[in-house]
Amino acid sequence: MTWHGPTFRISDGETINGAWCLVWRRHDLLDDHHPENLFVYADGRITRGGYEATDLAGLARLLASGKVALTLPDGRERTAEPSKWLARYPEPRTDESFLAEVADEISRLAGRPTAHDLLMEAVRAYRRETTEANRALLRVAYLAVPAHLRVFVLGDMDRQDRPLRILVTDLGEPVDGDGPVATPELHQGALDYFADVDASVERAEQKRAVRYADAPVGAPQPPVVLHETVYPRGWPAELGVFALRNDYDAPFTYAGETYPTVVHGYWALFAADRADHDRIRAAATAREAQELGAGAAGRADWAARRLAVMAGLLRAKFDQHPRLAELLAATGEGAILYTGFSDAPFWRDEGPRGGRNWIGRLLELIRSELLVAGAGRAG
Repeated sequence: MTWHGPTFRISDGETINGAWCLVWRRHDLLDDHHPENLFVYADGRITRGGYEATDLAGLARLLASGKVALTLPDGRERTAEPSKWLARYPEPRTDESFLAEVADEISRLAGRPTAHDLLMEAVRAYRRETTEANRALLRVAYLAVPAHLRVFVLGDMDRQDRPLRILVTDLGEPVDGDGPVATPELHQGALDYFADVDASVERAEQKRAVRYADAPVGAPQPPVVLHETVYPRGWPAELGVFALRNDYDAPFTYAGETYPTVVHGYWALFAADRADHDRIRAAATAREAQELGAGAAGRADWAARRLAVMAGLLRAKFDQHPRLAELLAATGEGAILYTGFSDAPFWRDEGPRGGRNWIGRLLELIRSELLVAGAGRAG
């Protein structure tokens, strides 16, 4: 069963995390089945199609009555494997094992240990102390995993769950009933498997530590969001992050030309004709400059130039306005998200809808350059 998410519902002002999967629901009047979303939530609530709430016991009754089915009743069933030991496929999913899977999903959503978590803890306990009591606990933990998911529990497509099936088999008994007889050597081989897995994980962590040695440490800082705002009565006297936006009035010189804002500079340099350049530069506001620029014929090579031009304009703005440079440097190390509707998605952050946020990324680069330059002067 494939679970989808995230989703949630609100109950008494509290957000309850959830997930959903597809099942078959019987139509009461037509005696036919159609696919239906089955939602489960961290508090144990279960709904069909977002309504008709029940719980785990209620879901068991729906399955037993046939009102909810895991497969079409007339669907072709998979033929049983001739040998359980040699089988490469999971056990068939049953109503019982699906209920166990749903219960496990509820535990995951609620932040409680899942059957997989408890099984791995039982493996660790048995490896620390290989007693029969710990092996019995390992068997209980293994059997608590939904039967149709057991072959996947180790995430090993070659060995599947065979090391576990070996360990939970008593000495002298055939594994899976038709496999090799469990011996001390076979048990030790399974334990060696887990030792090798741990060693591989440790080596991977060491490689990762080397690969990410330059990564920031500690909790990440929250992002700095530069919202698009309008001030009909003029910019506030006290500087805020609004001054980091491209439409803020901060005249600067770039490539021998003076521009009132970054927006003026960008669209003036976009224009292929010099007369359009001068007309855009002289616009009364940044919005007017953008509208004039969008109506002008652009340079043929603008797609290749625009990122370098924007970087140059931003550097010039902050190089020539120390107070704005201090404001940018004070944003720390958090991501800078440049939002709004006036700029193309290439330049702005659009949240879940995407957006490449290049202005925000360039501001982060310039902020880093300012911090490095400031550290150099301090030294």
